[in-house]
Amino acid sequence: MANGSRQAAWEFFGTELKRRREDAGITQAELGTRVFVSGGYIGQFEQAIRKPQLDVAKRIDMELQTDGFFERLWRKLIKEQRYADYFAHAAELERLATTICEWAPAVVPGLLQTPGYARAIYLASNPLVADTYIEEMVGLRMERAQLLKDATRPVYWALLHETVLRVPVGSPAVMAQQLDHIAALVRSRQVLVQVLPFSAGAHPQMGKMMTLMEFEDAPPTVYTEGVLSGNLLDDPAVVKQTQADYDLLRAAAASPEVSLALIESAAEDYRRCTGTT
Repeated sequence: MANGSRQAAWEFFGTELKRRREDAGITQAELGTRVFVSGGYIGQFEQAIRKPQLDVAKRIDMELQTDGFFERLWRKLIKEQRYADYFAHAAELERLATTICEWAPAVVPGLLQTPGYARAIYLASNPLVADTYIEEMVGLRMERAQLLKDATRPVYWALLHETVLRVPVGSPAVMAQQLDHIAALVRSRQVLVQVLPFSAGAHPQMGKMMTLMEFEDAPPTVYTEGVLSGNLLDDPAVVKQTQADYDLLRAAAASPEVSLALIESAAEDYRRCTGTT
């Protein structure tokens, strides 16, 4: 399903939600309370600005007595999307965010990856799959990365643990190219990047990736990821705690200038390994 037709299908989901809610004589706020989201979220579902998660779709069916209609439609739309179920909603929200702040403890964030780095990541997890699958996945990741090149791109701030710079993903040449790419984005002022050095020691959210997203007309959201699973968290208390942790990480990290020097130094180290300095 093409992007345009997929969006049209989500708009149909929203139109049906609004029609059936109004037929039941329930306001957005009332339905939101019943399915454990805000009334504003119900409005955004109806306008196809946001996509509900599966458990919300199920609760909507229960409250509106729609005999599984919204769950079935949700499953059909999610099945036809190009991203894994657990990441699909986060990918949608990335495109709507005005600010994206990422904490990466071990891997270069997807929006900053080069094709060579992404290819090495996918091959490590899928050593027996066909090249066509790997290239399709790499293409999707590069398509996501175009977000940072748009004129309306979000403010993007990444905190990278020094581990990200030092773990050789792919060949030394791949790593040199990857770090050069990050440095170029920083120097062109498209992104802000800080490195948390090994010397920082213990720190909040050790080993746990997280992405904080802010929006023009919606509450902030946190995305975290585990083994073949992801969570979008929008409880205000959870978001507030995560933002506090991010602030502590940012305070402990090297300055943007020192971080850039660390990134470029690591790239040079990899180049020396290739004999192309």
